Order: sequence, then structure tokens, then C-alpha cells
Amino acid sequence: MKTSTLILQVSLIFALVAVLLLQVVAQRVGDGHAPCSKEDMAALLTFKSSILEDSTGILSSWTGNDCCSDWEGVSCDLSRGKVVQLKLEMPASGYGPRPLFMRGTLSPALGSLKSLQILQITGAKKLTGAIPESFSQLSSLIELILDDNLLSGSIPSGLGRLTALAVLSLSGNRLTGQLPPSLGHLKLAQVNLGRNLLAGPVPSTFGNLKALEFLDLSHNQLIGGIPSFMGEYQNLTNLDLSYNQFSGPIPSSLCRLSMAMEISLDSNRLTGQIPSQIGDLQNLRTFSVSNNSLNGSIPYSLGKLKKLWRVNLSGNKLSGPVPLEVQNGLPVLQSLHLSHNDFQLQTIPDWIRRRELREVHLAGCNIRVSLEPFAFPGIIDQLDLSDNHLTGEIGDFFTNMSVLQTLDLHSNQISGEIPSSIWRVKSLQRLDLSRNQIEGGIPASLGQITTLEWLDISNNMINGSMPSTFSSLVKIKHASFRANRLCGQIPQSRPFNIFPPAAYAHNLCLCGRPLPPCK
Repeated sequence: MKTSTLILQVSLIFALVAVLLLQVVAQRVGDGHAPCSKEDMAALLTFKSSILEDSTGILSSWTGNDCCSDWEGVSCDLSRGKVVQLKLEMPASGYGPRPLFMRGTLSPALGSLKSLQILQITGAKKLTGAIPESFSQLSSLIELILDDNLLSGSIPSGLGRLTALAVLSLSGNRLTGQLPPSLGHLKLAQVNLGRNLLAGPVPSTFGNLKALEFLDLSHNQLIGGIPSFMGEYQNLTNLDLSYNQFSGPIPSSLCRLSMAMEISLDSNRLTGQIPSQIGDLQNLRTFSVSNNSLNGSIPYSLGKLKKLWRVNLSGNKLSGPVPLEVQNGLPVLQSLHLSHNDFQLQTIPDWIRRRELREVHLAGCNIRVSLEPFAFPGIIDQLDLSDNHLTGEIGDFFTNMSVLQTLDLHSNQISGEIPSSIWRVKSLQRLDLSRNQIEGGIPASLGQITTLEWLDISNNMINGSMPSTFSSLVKIKHASFRANRLCGQIPQSRPFNIFPPAAYAHNLCLCGRPLPPCK
């Protein structure tokens, strides 16, 4: 009896051990410990070998026999050991003095990762060569993101075979050639091809991209008219076609983009008028069409846009008065750019000054008043009144603008001195008072604005010496004191002693590096 009991107990122990072993095996296979596919690991290691230098240290984790375990940036389908994500994101800028980058090429071997759904390699900065044709074999791919590298060549037309692809982002490279018509056969939701060297027109097949939510083709060399079919992108929230060579009118069909929040068409060759139906875009937050050749007047319907906070119409041929509907509408407007059109404002309009605007750009608007009686809201951080006919003295003009970051008054007829109270504008980053009739000395208090990055007081009648307090302006990247009446030693601290000599030319008797030494 005792023997049979002992045998039963031993049998139960063996059975329990067997169950536990089965659970362990099942857990390893089913809960994330299936071994990495040999084919996938070989593809990753081939890619690693194509990276000649990796200052990020990311690829140093790619060791051992299991790419699904602790390989940074690699994610697997844990039931099959197949790589489904490769995400290598480099920061926009390095931490500390060491730049972060990867130098090498994209290995065609990555095209053999048959289960890959997301391929993201961004910010490598020194990743060169073409996008491999083998990427057209990644039939499971949903997102292809290769932003901010140095990739060249054309976009492979074979990407049009990736029927699952929803996100295509190749911005910030050196890609050339034309937009592949084959991309128009996909069901893309996001397309970002900005900041490349792409040329030619937008293919007619792009009219099939009905699911688009985001389209950025900016900073390329695209030509032709803006296709009217873009007005059929009913889910589109962001449209950026800026910095290309698009010509012709703005299609009125764009005013049917009921979901659009941002439309940017800056720096093209657009002509004609702003469509009168612009007021139909009730979700629009940003409307920017600067640096084109648009004419006519501002449509009154623009004032109907209750969510619009930024409008940039600068650098066109717009004329006429600003409609009352615009003056009294736009309840959340924060940024207004009307510079360099054919407006004849004569004065700084009350409707602009009474608003709580953060950015006001009225350069070249034929404003002919004295600067002294005007004040702007204390929340303003950008003010550009350059290239007008402003007179009077600066005085206390900006002392209440405590958060002002940019003040541009160049090319006016402003006189008097730079006020010593300028130190109160403690957030100032850019100050341009050039080409005026300003006299007196440079106040020492200017050196207390340690946030300054740009300072231009050239072409005035400023005298005296350069304050020693300028040694505190360590963030300065650009400065010009040329064509004044300054004398004495240039501050012998960086960056003032390494600016080009032209920054100090045509004064009375400035000396010291970068000019000849003082006697």
C-alpha cells in the first residue's frame, strides 16, 4: 500500500513538473519569447553593417541571438518572432556637445522584413544614398517614415504597390525627380514630402487620394497649377504647398475643404484674387499666402472665420481698404501679416491696436505718422513696422511690451536717441533700428538684454563708443553698427571681435579686432 502511494505521489510530481514545463514553453512561444526569425535578424544585421558610424549608440544594443529581445527600436510579433516595427528616432539636436547621427546607407536587406508594418528612421542626418527598390516588397507596411536624413535619388515608383500603406513621410532629404503617379493608387492618410528637390507637376492620379488628412509638399520645385481636385480631400486638415513654383489662381475648390485647419501657399507664383468663398472654411486656424502675386482686395468673407488665429497676406499686390467684416470679425486672431502690399494705411489702424494681437507685421504699408502717440498691447511679441514713413522718437514706445521678442523699425525716419529704458524689454531677441535718423549714444542698458540674437543699428547717426556691457550679449549671432559715428575700441569678447569687418565699416574711429588695433 505504501509502495503504491509512493508511486502515485511520484507520478503526481512528474505530472506537475510536466505541466509547469509546458506552461514555460507556452509562455516563451505565446507571450513574447518566441525566438527571432533568423531571416529577420540577418536583415537587421546587414542594415547594421551598412551603418559606418553611429554616434547615437542605438545599434550597440543589437547583440545576442534574439532580435526580439532588448534590441533598441525593434518590435516583434511575439507569437511568431517576426519583426513588425523598426523605429530609430534620432533627436532633432544632440544633447551637449556631441552631435547624434548615423552615417551610412539604407540596406536593401530591410526589404526582406516581410511582416514589417512600421519603418521609421528619422533624424539620422548622415544617412545617404537612395531609398532601396526592395522597400516595394514590404507588403505589410503601414507607415514609411524616413524624415531628416540625406537620402537622394527618386522616390521608388514601386511604393505604389504597398496597398496597406497609410503614412508616407520622406521630408527633409535630397530626393529628386517627379512625384510617382503610382502613389495615387494607395489609400494614404498622411503624405509629407516637404523639404526635398522634387520637381514637375502634381500627378492627376493624386486626385484618387480621397482619404488624405495631411498633405505637405512644401519646399520643393513643383510646377503647374494647384490641382482643383485637392478640393475633394474632404478629410484634409493640413495643406502645405508653400515654397514651390505653383502658378495660376488659387482654386476656389479649396474652399470646400470643410475640415481644413491650416492652408499654407506661401512663396509660389500664384496670381488672381483670394477666393471669395474663403469664409466657408469654418475650421480654419491658419491661412498663409505670402510672397505671391495675388491682387484685388481682401474678401469680406474672411471675417467670418471664427477660429482663424493667424493670417499672412504679406508680399502680394493686394489693395483697397480692409473690409469692416474683417476689422470687426476674427475673434481669436493672434497673428496678422499685411506687409508689402499696395495698402495705403497712412496710420496704424485702431482696429489693429485695440486687439490683443501677439504678432503684427505692417512693413511697407505706407504708414505716415509719428511713432510717439502709439501703444500696442503688452502681450505683443512680434512688431514689424519697417519700410514705412514713421517719424518722431522711440521714447517709451515699447516699454510696456514686456514680452516683445522682435522689434523691426528699419527704413523709417525715426529720430532721437535709443532710450535707456530699453532694458525693460527683457525678452527681446531681434532689434532692427537700421536706416533711420537716430542720434546719441548706445545706451549701456542695451547690454542687459541678454536674450538678444540679432542687433542692427546701422546707417544712423549714432555716436560715442560701444558699451562694455555688450560682453554680456553672448547669444548674438548677427550685429551691424556700420555707417554711424562711433569711435573707440570694439568689445574684445566673442562674438563681437569675430564679426566681419563690414559690420563696423564707415564709422569715425572704431578699432580693435576685427579692425586694426587701437593706437
